[in-house]
Amino acid sequence: MQPIRIGILGVGTVGGGTVKLLQTNAAEIARRLGREVVITRAASRNLERAQRVCGSDIMLSTEVADVVTSADVDVVVELIGGTTVAKDAVVAAISNGKHVVTANKKLLAEHGNEIFALAEQNNVMVMFEAAVAGGIPIIKALREGLAANQIESIAGIINGTSNFILTEMREHGSAFADVLKQAQELGYAEADPTFDIEGHDAAHKLSIMSALAFGTPLNFHHCYLEGISRLESQDIRYAEELGYRIKLLGITRKTAAGIELRVHPTLIPEVRLLANVNGVMNAVQVQADMVGETLYYGPGAGAAPTASAVVADIIDTGRLMGANAGNRVPYLAFQPTQVQDLPVLPMSEITSSYYLRVSAQDEPGVLGEVANILAARGVSIEALIQKGVVCHETAEIVILTHSTQEKHITAAIAEIEALPRTFAPVTMIRMESLHG
Repeated sequence: MQPIRIGILGVGTVGGGTVKLLQTNAAEIARRLGREVVITRAASRNLERAQRVCGSDIMLSTEVADVVTSADVDVVVELIGGTTVAKDAVVAAISNGKHVVTANKKLLAEHGNEIFALAEQNNVMVMFEAAVAGGIPIIKALREGLAANQIESIAGIINGTSNFILTEMREHGSAFADVLKQAQELGYAEADPTFDIEGHDAAHKLSIMSALAFGTPLNFHHCYLEGISRLESQDIRYAEELGYRIKLLGITRKTAAGIELRVHPTLIPEVRLLANVNGVMNAVQVQADMVGETLYYGPGAGAAPTASAVVADIIDTGRLMGANAGNRVPYLAFQPTQVQDLPVLPMSEITSSYYLRVSAQDEPGVLGEVANILAARGVSIEALIQKGVVCHETAEIVILTHSTQEKHITAAIAEIEALPRTFAPVTMIRMESLHG
């Protein structure tokens, strides 16, 4: 049987890992697929490095077009990243009848609706397991393994850089800026870490998972983003004293009113498995009606884990190339005609519990004023602790609330900040129990 012929775009960390994996495990892959997988072409800006990685049997070029239009390429593997050259390359590959495997979460989150529509028109597959959570097979779980279920919610630690920073802040009491510098020195964070620490990376991944879970178009531009750069070490410490840990979570939930789609720091009970995912590891918790709660844990980045997901997609593509479109797994898990454009809820309408830290004068009656404001807004208090004088007769009050709509807590915070004996701003962090 004719081999599956691969063209690779980008021979960097993941591209190099993919080449190595296809070469090292060639016999095992052929045993699973029933035919060989061979790399015929690769495009890279750095031909010298690509030559060292690929050897002499692969045709190399600096031009993407040499791969995506070539007659000796069946599957284009896009590992360039970004949404400029990569998008043009993927569109060209699809238009030329090539199947596509990509690890590019930004491309899919922002342009996936267009890309999948074009792929359907051209009867080709677009596979993207490596786009979310590295080596964790969460895409396959959502598209296939949980296909019998109505998925109710997803909560994920899906950015290793942020998780490393929060772990170090909790374990060592370090300030955010100090741990960020450490993460950059270790290679976990980029020189410009904004994409990771402000939640963009997590939001791209969450948007993909949400679409797969609920059968909606990709809705990245409606995703709420809040990063970890403003977190203070005392909040991490207070949370732990109260039995919680703070994680940057991506949360999507289907409600009667619409879809929640949000990324933000979140207090979760320390007894939950997700609270104990530390360092650069990733984990995704899925709640579904039949199976209940499932958790997927593993490395979310790196050459070998991501290449593992890329090659798994290549194998799946090889198995399904001869199948007609109706017998392939739909791009977004649901049949294209059944994808529903459900509303994404504004943050004011989401329901959560809340952690509040209020700085106030250490005087009688202040605590009562704060509690009265919350009560007037219908916000029930679960726990309230005065941490004592922290400086210049200023005390800190830590409050945990029961569930309420965010618009109520926002209004209450504005009133608390306006009190003559409190000091703005009030720190607010959302809380999730993560029970079904």
